[in-house]
Amino acid sequence: MTGLPEPEAIGRPLTRRDGPAKVTGTAPYAYEVPAEHAAYCHPVQATIARGRCTRVGTVEAESLDGVLRVLTPFTAERLAGTGDAELAVLQDREVPFRGRVLALVVADSPETARQAAGLVEVDYEREDADVELRADRDDLYKPDKVNPSFPTDTDEGDVDAALREADVTVEQTYTTAMYHNNPLEPHTTTALWENDTLTLWDSTQGVHPVRSAVAEVFGLPEERVRVICPYVGGGFGSKGTAHAHVVLAALAARAVPGRPVKLALTRQQMFSLAGYRTPTIQRMRLGAGRDGRLTAIRLDVVEQTSRIKEFAEQTAVPARMMYAAPNRRTSHRLAALDVPVPSWMRAPGECPGMFGPEVAMDELAHRLGIDPVELRIRNEPERDPETGNPFSRRNLVGCLRAGAAEFGWADRDPRPGVRRDGRWLVGTGVAASVYPAKRMPGSTAHVRFDGGRYVAEIGAADLGTGAWTVLPQILADALRVPVGDVDVRIGDTALPVASVAGGSTGTASWGSTLVAAAAAFRDKYGDDPGDGDEASADTPENPDEDRYAMYAFGAQFAEARVDADTGEVRVSRLHGTFAAGRIVNPRTARSQFLGGMTMGLSMALHEHSLLDPRFGHVVNHDLAEYHIAANADVRDLRADWLAETDPHVNPMGSKGIGEIGIVGTAAAVANAVFHATGVRVRDLPITLDKLLPGLP
Repeated sequence: MTGLPEPEAIGRPLTRRDGPAKVTGTAPYAYEVPAEHAAYCHPVQATIARGRCTRVGTVEAESLDGVLRVLTPFTAERLAGTGDAELAVLQDREVPFRGRVLALVVADSPETARQAAGLVEVDYEREDADVELRADRDDLYKPDKVNPSFPTDTDEGDVDAALREADVTVEQTYTTAMYHNNPLEPHTTTALWENDTLTLWDSTQGVHPVRSAVAEVFGLPEERVRVICPYVGGGFGSKGTAHAHVVLAALAARAVPGRPVKLALTRQQMFSLAGYRTPTIQRMRLGAGRDGRLTAIRLDVVEQTSRIKEFAEQTAVPARMMYAAPNRRTSHRLAALDVPVPSWMRAPGECPGMFGPEVAMDELAHRLGIDPVELRIRNEPERDPETGNPFSRRNLVGCLRAGAAEFGWADRDPRPGVRRDGRWLVGTGVAASVYPAKRMPGSTAHVRFDGGRYVAEIGAADLGTGAWTVLPQILADALRVPVGDVDVRIGDTALPVASVAGGSTGTASWGSTLVAAAAAFRDKYGDDPGDGDEASADTPENPDEDRYAMYAFGAQFAEARVDADTGEVRVSRLHGTFAAGRIVNPRTARSQFLGGMTMGLSMALHEHSLLDPRFGHVVNHDLAEYHIAANADVRDLRADWLAETDPHVNPMGSKGIGEIGIVGTAAAVANAVFHATGVRVRDLPITLDKLLPGLP
């Protein structure tokens, strides 16, 4: 013990506990785990978008020195659980999308495995593939639900009549592109079988969810699967669920008994095997009176999924609660295509779903001659428009006003295309952000006093968001001890079960569980525990969850500069102001806000996975051609937040911050580009070819 407790740990900008290990290269990632006599594997992927393989020729590959096995649909072991078609790899000869794995080479070195994979011959029966998303398709269908369990459609009031009777309407279609998560660390797994027990070192956002998925696939009791993941080099949602590579690594390890096997997807392979954000087509309609108050909101979304596994992004969901309007209708329709399986990407639903509505709000403000900030304030609801519940805290107006003051919004000339700085056309834009504040059930924390230190165990995952640092801060305050006397162990299924790091729920869920475990510990032992004293607790239920609407809010402000001759876009300023509950650690929080805003900037200006409709694959499938934002794209990037504590969301009063930064950013940039040029771009990304025809 170090004496008297120091000031509250929560709210202090403590440095990252995992920082030194990461910057010195001593933090072990999934592919780097020490493994004696390791083997390596490399997938062979389908080169057609639809059909089946009739032959997989492996003779030449198997004759290469150092090749141990070549697994194919004809030779791979039969899996016990094939209900998840994405994970049922090498179980049949069908090709449902280009990039489906049809063989797996296992060799003594990664170089040999990759060379041998190039020698595998595959013959096909080809079928016509359908990979194009269009809103006028006659085979669009209504999914039973949208991610994770929201109603597919909602309808309140008489939207059509309200639109007909509105003084002013906006009716436009907005599109967002296909995006791939592209974390710096690729999707990697090291697998080892020992006496019918499988150990996986996997780069994942949830060790326990991966264990459950893999155990089902192999027909094993969960206690015979261990998943270890102390560090993750980014995920952005793509590592929130198990993908095919985890099963492939386990299959390969079973094929070479006693040897650990390592698999690291290449950057190109990640574009077909690790999920992505579906492109969206958003038909947006707003109706309003001359005073700017909305009378109708309608959003109809079309997006894609894979034929083999449905994922329906909840794109229209944020429009259901964002602004006050008596008449509201939303819908989702899917096209099942011959494409890889889409999945989570940072702020699924809210990120693409706030682009159309927030640009439409800017269009409405321009038509009415009302300031875009003021228009949003006029449509502030008193209660949640969807449920009728009061908001636990709703500080969007505070974010808009504080952000506008900091940004210098009051000096803005509302006329588009009038401000110049030499060759640059300059404009500013605003958009609102929202993200639900939830906690996930199902975690357990164990607290023990050992050798003068408090040690907590919970199988959480830190995908770079700061769990190694903020969880000890939460626990220290709950135990009423100095944070330097506290350790929290995470990232292993040998530890108590924990929910996935997703949906901005990690800190709220695991922190609530740690607070409960700390309370149980103090109830038993008070302020003077002895060595070996311990207590456990599960995630407590939140009695306010059904009584309040719980969200974090933000306001994004952007200044865009567009070259009047070339159409080149630079964002000279990008500011975000957020109301996200009590901030546990200002240092890690600012990193999360800025990271999300940077991804939103990439979405606005660069990111676009280009799918070739002839061959069904993404052609810019590397970081040379899949562009993301760089320092040159923004000069002044900053994030601020309001002082807010929300006692209804969790014991810490905090809200998730990992995703809200990306929400609204692209719309703010698009609105700023319009203000700079008078050219309205409704199809992301904002590239010069969309601007040049309309530039003054």
